[in-house]
Formats: sequence, structure tokens, C-alpha cells
Amino acid sequence: MEHIDSYYAASANSSPQRAAISGEHETDVCVVGGGFSGLSAAIHMARAGRQVTLLESARIGWGASGRNGGQLINGLNASLESIEKRFGESSAQFMGTVLQEGASIIRDFINDYSIECDLKSRSIFVAFNARQMQALEAKQRLWASHGMDDHEMLDRSALAAHVGSSRYCGGMVDHSGGHLHPLNLALGEARALEQLGGVIHEQSRVLSIESMHDKPLVTTADAQLRCNTLVICGNAYLGKNVPELAARVMPVSTQVMATEPLSDDLAAQILPSDSCVEDVRYILDYYRLSADKRLLFGGGSVYGGTDPADVEAKLRPHMEKVFPQLKSVKVTHAWSGNFALSFSRVPQLGKLGPSTYYAMGYSGHGVTGSHLFGRLIAEAAAGNTERFDQIAKLPWYPFPGGQRFGAQYSTVGSWWYGLRDAVGL
Repeated sequence: MEHIDSYYAASANSSPQRAAISGEHETDVCVVGGGFSGLSAAIHMARAGRQVTLLESARIGWGASGRNGGQLINGLNASLESIEKRFGESSAQFMGTVLQEGASIIRDFINDYSIECDLKSRSIFVAFNARQMQALEAKQRLWASHGMDDHEMLDRSALAAHVGSSRYCGGMVDHSGGHLHPLNLALGEARALEQLGGVIHEQSRVLSIESMHDKPLVTTADAQLRCNTLVICGNAYLGKNVPELAARVMPVSTQVMATEPLSDDLAAQILPSDSCVEDVRYILDYYRLSADKRLLFGGGSVYGGTDPADVEAKLRPHMEKVFPQLKSVKVTHAWSGNFALSFSRVPQLGKLGPSTYYAMGYSGHGVTGSHLFGRLIAEAAAGNTERFDQIAKLPWYPFPGGQRFGAQYSTVGSWWYGLRDAVGL
């Protein structure tokens, strides 16, 4: 499988076609999944001197890592407040120490391996009403209590220096956030892994694993690979080939479209500070400018992971509400992709056997979280399990209705929260 027809694929840096794996092999570390989690874990392990073989079912960055909005949003889908209520104060305190680490890892990779991915600074959260502004102010205070002081509140006048839309009453800027070309980041990380001695096989879908041994066995259509350490990072595209993980998450599709390049004046009018933006609703809009000044606009969700028949028709009305001046602008690319949603909105991290690790369920906040979790797996595999265990110990909850009815349950829930958004609650 090749990359889908997205703006990212059309503007991707050159990358070699890597041969599928065949025959019988042994390796020190096998990583399943060529997205951000797998690449982060693989790079950290290769840096530590371990021999890494990475298996990707399609192309590097084919899944969510190469299709997402490209925003470096610090934190998880679940807030620190909800983590404390559900899992206790110590878990929230720990999460507060790592929420910005994923973005730091990304910046380190970009600098260390000269990755060209159009990195830009700042992310902005925008609010529609006073209640949402109060929630942002509470978030600023909460994050400051954990030592994070990169957030600045913006009233309507101050927001105008960042977002040229009359829809919002204010917002909050995270100066430690940012945005980039996600597929080019993944492709650059794959090149970095190979520079470190790692081996990558594309078009190598894993059909089964035997994880309950000291040396796990991975089987594809044409190969068997035995390893000392196995890392599973298939996330929303893992399917049912690892039954132990299938019930932990639900695939949810989200959509993005790219306009034609905007004039300098129009680009400066709508996003004068060139920051990325997302609103604070449950069903949110998110957008940013690409390096060639296209507006990349995303939003919406379909539980169960199905794609809308017409992505542009779904997203364009939302874009034009935010920026009416774009009504005559053409859309050149529109695409969909799945992320993995966990019921608690907290990512899943853990072990399936004595030397098999997994990470999944970033719930729409995976660009930074995946890089952090890749590092935590590498730490644990090297014997330093303290930080890994802090997250791995958190219980996971199945979706009400199970695999068969979970999507319907979540859809009904999204209608309720969408109604709350509509009436300003």
C-alpha cells in the first residue's frame, strides 16, 4: 500500500522503497509499526546500541502519523484534572512532569538528524464564550502548578494578533507548542533510524505474534522473526491480529483538507502570527498554514473509523464560518484517517509478556504523546521501569457495549457533547 492522496504525500521529501521481509530472521529488537511511537522507540533503542528491525505494513508514516493535523499540542486528551479524579493525585502529579517532553523529543530529533519538516512555533486554543475562557484560565493555573509557565491568556483584542476571525472571544497561546509537516517528520526519523544501524521493512504486515516467551516470535505472510524484545505500535491500524489489544481502543476517523496556496496578504490576514489553532469544543476545528501558505483545516470524527463520502463537503462549511474570506478559495486535497480512542482518553502503555511492550490509544493527541511513549518503552526495555510503570499501572476500561456496540455508544455521547458545544456549555 502506498500513502493516501493527501497534501502531505504530495509534498513529501524523497524516501526509498524498502523491501518487505521474507525468510527466517533473528534480531535483538523488533518494532511493529512505522509511525511515531514505533520510530521513537526504535531510535531510542538504536541510540543505546541495540540492533533494531522495524516492520511496517504499508509505508513509513502511512497511518495517523502521516495524515494528522501536524500540531504539537502538549498534553493528553484527558486533562490533568480528570486524570486526578479517575486515577489519583500521584498519577496526575507524574503526568504533569512529562506532558511537554514529547515536543522536546521531536525538536531534539529534528536538530540531531537535520530533519526538514517545516517546524514552526506556538499553538493557540480559542474559545467561543466566557465559560470556555474560564476553563482555559483554570488550565493555565493548573499547568503552572506543575511548573509549566509557557501559557499566556489572550483576550479578544490580543487574539486578533494571531487569528483573523470574529468567531472567538479569546484564547490561550502555548509558546512551547508548534506545528510541522508530520509525514516528513516520520520520513526523517526513519532515515535517522537507518543511520543508527536500524533495518526497516515496509509492506510487511504482521499476521500474528507469540508474546508469552522470553524471545517473542513475529509472523508475516512471508517471514518469521524471533527477537529478544518486541514493541507493538500499530495503534488504530493494528486490527485484530493482536487480540489482547483489540478491545482496548476504538478506531475513530478524522478529516483534513488543504486549500490552494494563499496570497501573502490573505495568509497574513487569517493567521498573522503563523501559529496553529484548535478550538476547545468537544467536536473541534483545528487549522494552520503550511510552508507554502495553504490553509490546512481539520475536524469532525466518525466513531468506528469509517470515512465520509465527501471530506470537503463536510469541512468546508466549518472553514467558511471561521474565515468567510475563503469562500472562493479552492481545495486541492481532502483526506481522512483513523486515530485510536481509549475509553478513558488516556493512552495505553504496558506489556503482553516478559519482553513484549505496546503503546496505543492516544485519542487524537498522538504527535507528542507517541514520541514520549516510545522513549518510555525504550527506558523500560533497558531496565529503567520507573516511569513506564507509572502509566502501565493505570487500569484500562472497555467501551460500554464492547466491540459490537461501542461505536454507537460513543456516537450518542458525541451528539450530547456536540449539543453542549452548540448551546455554549
